[in-house]
Amino acid sequence: MTQAIGAPAASVSTTWSRTRALLAGGIAGGPLFLGVGVVQGLSRDSFDFTRNAISQLSLGDLGWIQVASFVLTGVLAIVGAAGIRRALTGTVEGRWVSRLVGVFGASFLLAAVFTADAGAGFPAGAPEVPALSLSWHGALHMLSATAGFLALCAAFLMLARHFAARRRRGWALGSRLVPLGILVGFAASSATVLAFTAGAALGLLWLTAVTARLATTLPPAQN
Repeated sequence: MTQAIGAPAASVSTTWSRTRALLAGGIAGGPLFLGVGVVQGLSRDSFDFTRNAISQLSLGDLGWIQVASFVLTGVLAIVGAAGIRRALTGTVEGRWVSRLVGVFGASFLLAAVFTADAGAGFPAGAPEVPALSLSWHGALHMLSATAGFLALCAAFLMLARHFAARRRRGWALGSRLVPLGILVGFAASSATVLAFTAGAALGLLWLTAVTARLATTLPPAQN
């Protein structure tokens, strides 16, 4: 981000501070979602990470906690997307990455509304085998997740272009490899749900990492 000629220093400093605040939202979203999911998964009866997806925590008496986690994570991702646009202002990458991350955030809001299906023993009393067919809301949940993570993969590839142009080779390489890891995890989910969870976690944590990296490239705060 560059300072416009003749722009008051205080005004520019305020702009940088707002951009950092927006990026902080994007940084917080992934760890918050995964932290809430892990705590719930370890504490709720009949939930098993080797059999159940974190999305299923939206079901049952305490399901509102996971629904709230979806909503908050989605909002934070959209806030972070606005910060990315400001941090990369005037660039093609800034426009596209912010849009794609915004789609990713919106997918979490949809996942909060359209819950996953019960099955694989969760919640308590559910059939011990996964549902043979998806309900309408389960199908919409899966569709929104698929669209969201595909958008996130595309955002990472655009960020790889940004980092490569600035000779940040490690960040560029990571932003190319992480989408592959996400897709492999999702493809392997038919064999084990842990693969799906690992792929989603990888995407969320890399989004946190690259957003934090963009935050460090902003000019230092002015007092």
